Amino acid sequence: MSAKNVAVLVGSLRKDSINLKLARAVEKLAAGELAFRYLRIDDLPLYTQEFDDEYPAVCQRLKQEIEAADAVLFVTPEYNRSIPGVLKNALDIASRPWGTNSFAGKPGAVLGASIGSAGTSMAQQHLRNVLAYLDIPTLPQPEVFIHFKDGMIGDDGTIANESTREFLQGFVDKYVAWVKRFADA
Repeated sequence: MSAKNVAVLVGSLRKDSINLKLARAVEKLAAGELAFRYLRIDDLPLYTQEFDDEYPAVCQRLKQEIEAADAVLFVTPEYNRSIPGVLKNALDIASRPWGTNSFAGKPGAVLGASIGSAGTSMAQQHLRNVLAYLDIPTLPQPEVFIHFKDGMIGDDGTIANESTREFLQGFVDKYVAWVKRFADA
């Protein structure tokens, strides 16, 4: 069976993003099962309903990339106890205009890393509420709130800590099964 295509939305635009490192680690652990495509969200204009009559090309691109995927993975930092504006904007763009929600029915999962001890728990809860409304069946367990420390994950996705690697492998195994469950339905 060929690898399932996963659209990856990383909610951090920072060049040295710890959430991008986390996504790369998950990608490495899922090799052969899932093919990751990182979607660009830093070039999107702020959503306005005025787009609905003539959707900008860059917004159409995002919608098409999501529609071409078998599943979606959201990797988010926590900004002021919620999701970053750039991620919320991408969700709004890809789910509009009304009746053309590109996410509908695509299996998803949420995870995130933060230097804070609570990880990204509040942001993930807010994101899960939005995803439920957008009809994205989201993997319920395990929840992944990584308390990130320097050197934990390399730029290439190499995980330094064995217990972190084992935990993330457990997440990946469940996510792969989740994606296949919907692909086979």
